[in-house]
Amino acid sequence: MRVHIKIKRRGEGKQQKFFLLLFIILSLCLFIVLSFLPKEKADVKKADPPTSVPTEPPPPPLKETKIVIQQGKTISDILSIYAFSPAEIHKLREDVKPVYDLAKIRTKHEIRIYSSQEGQFISMEYDIDNDKYLAIKKEKDSYKAEIKPFPYEIQVKMIWGEIKDNLISAVAEKNETDFLALSLTEIFAWDIDFYSDLRKGDTFKIIFEKKYLYGKFVDYRKILAAEFTNQGQKFKAFRYTYTDTGESDFFTAEGESLRKEFLKSPIPYARITSRFSYNRLHPIRKVFRPHYGVDYAARVGTPVQATADGTVTFVGWNGASGRMIKIRHKNAYESMYLHLKSYATGIKKGAKVKGGQIVGYVGSSGESTGPHLDYRIKLRGKYINPLAWRFKPIAPLRTEFQNDFKNKVQRYHQCLEIPYSFFMLSSVAGLLL
Repeated sequence: MRVHIKIKRRGEGKQQKFFLLLFIILSLCLFIVLSFLPKEKADVKKADPPTSVPTEPPPPPLKETKIVIQQGKTISDILSIYAFSPAEIHKLREDVKPVYDLAKIRTKHEIRIYSSQEGQFISMEYDIDNDKYLAIKKEKDSYKAEIKPFPYEIQVKMIWGEIKDNLISAVAEKNETDFLALSLTEIFAWDIDFYSDLRKGDTFKIIFEKKYLYGKFVDYRKILAAEFTNQGQKFKAFRYTYTDTGESDFFTAEGESLRKEFLKSPIPYARITSRFSYNRLHPIRKVFRPHYGVDYAARVGTPVQATADGTVTFVGWNGASGRMIKIRHKNAYESMYLHLKSYATGIKKGAKVKGGQIVGYVGSSGESTGPHLDYRIKLRGKYINPLAWRFKPIAPLRTEFQNDFKNKVQRYHQCLEIPYSFFMLSSVAGLLL
């Protein structure tokens, strides 16, 4: 075993502490001296400001002239004010003709001409239709033309309201037009008569598209989803377009079609003056007899629509019924439209009609005390009450599209599920869309 013994000399520890203290004191003194010495200012030359590169002034804005084409005016008449010679107009028309024939410009369409401040022609635009316009630009000694689509912006909106008087007034309170209200009635026309069924306090929600051009409202597009609560009964509709055929229709959240075999009424917004009855006092003959139809009061000339798809079997005068139309439908149904003033174009025996198609116009022909429509339906040759009969829905959503339908309507369904009372306190609908 080895034992190592380290012997520490006396005074060695004190000596180390002394030198450490001395080093600290000297460092502190040096710091103080350097801190108070005058500092030389660096000779820094200020950089010259960058020389600005001269820029050309922006070209003056072009003058825009809007012209609505008047009856009988040609492109030559319009361009003559810009000092176009007949030869120059001919050159322009020939250069543009492969793209669009300027001989086909139409009355009431708009032309926009852009010129320099001195009045020199630069370019022009012609509105072909609501979706596209013709753009013509002068390039040296020729003209370049192309057809461009209008840069429309589609915005999804949602409104909700309560019926106080009628649907049109309720929609107008939301700063929307009659067109949107009438579009909503078409969706639910199979279940709701918007004249006789509506009640104060009924509510609605509509999710729809609006089309804008340069920030200005242009037109409505599609209603994507809607809800209407009528007398406590809630109806919902979701638009779906089949990807293989491009056809669109409205369905419930479960995929059932909103369309029934028959529309609820042949005249939207018409007042019922007499209902189906087996014992009614005849207004002219003053005897009690069955009234197998529903009378709708309306102004002379009000359009009457077929209530279901079918084939016209009779058009003409039918004694006390006056001018009359009969239509045969599937499943042994037949509908009749009495006391008409006239018939719509193309309505004749054998003609095929669609539900909602205009077939005639309200009149007071035959035994009638005033303008109205007497509307009747037979099933297998026997009259039925159009207002009380429960018509069946037509074909539901095709099975192979069920999953796609549910995925696409989920967001709209969530919006419609929000209670109406919540909308009165919040603008959450806009956030959800």
